[in-house]
Amino acid sequence: MDGATALVTGGSKGIGRAIVEELARFGVAVHTCCRNEEELNAMLNQWKSMNLCVTGSVCDVSNHAQREKLMHKVQSIFNGKLDILINNAGTGGPGFKPATQVTSGEYSSLMATNFDSSFHLSQLAHPLLKASGRGNVVFISSIAGTGCFPEGVAVYCCTKGAINQLGRALACEWAGDMIRVNCIAPGLIKTSMTQPVTSKFLKSISFTTLFSKKYLESISFDKTNKNDIRLIHGKFPLSI
Repeated sequence: MDGATALVTGGSKGIGRAIVEELARFGVAVHTCCRNEEELNAMLNQWKSMNLCVTGSVCDVSNHAQREKLMHKVQSIFNGKLDILINNAGTGGPGFKPATQVTSGEYSSLMATNFDSSFHLSQLAHPLLKASGRGNVVFISSIAGTGCFPEGVAVYCCTKGAINQLGRALACEWAGDMIRVNCIAPGLIKTSMTQPVTSKFLKSISFTTLFSKKYLESISFDKTNKNDIRLIHGKFPLSI
């Protein structure tokens, strides 16, 4: 991976930040984005002190024009070629809220941030990925898009389910362009975005059960739909 180029959306914190730093440690030149300029600049300074090759842009990925501006900058920085696109940026929206109470604004915001951005950025990146001759697209999805969950996350689940299907479709469509497409669907990860959900979840189960040896041994990384895409997920049992 040394010498490769990557765009990671939503890279200033949480899963995105971990991805940015891991790629950079492997010698990848990484460009990332986030909505908050102060937060981005703080992270860029920190990465510089760590001797990591990371650049960044302020971008609200829910905005069509800002997505286009971001990709123009990436094209310029990496001389028209991109090896890796990681569609990581996302939001939980209104949190736990019954479907009957979700407003049209909340619905539109979730779809624009989670799904529309993933599709549009992949579309914009396609010529850069194709030009590299070894393009890779990774969608950060969620187990919420793979099954049924209690009331309160219907729209969020829809956005992630749509991302999974988009990954399958693009994996088939872009294979001839030497572009690999994969989806990663994590379970509940303790980040700032999931903090409200995490707190509620941990109150409902035994902490010792969640992190017991038996639980850890039960984690599996399954490969599904092997002919077109690998959907890697980390489902965990609530009763052991």
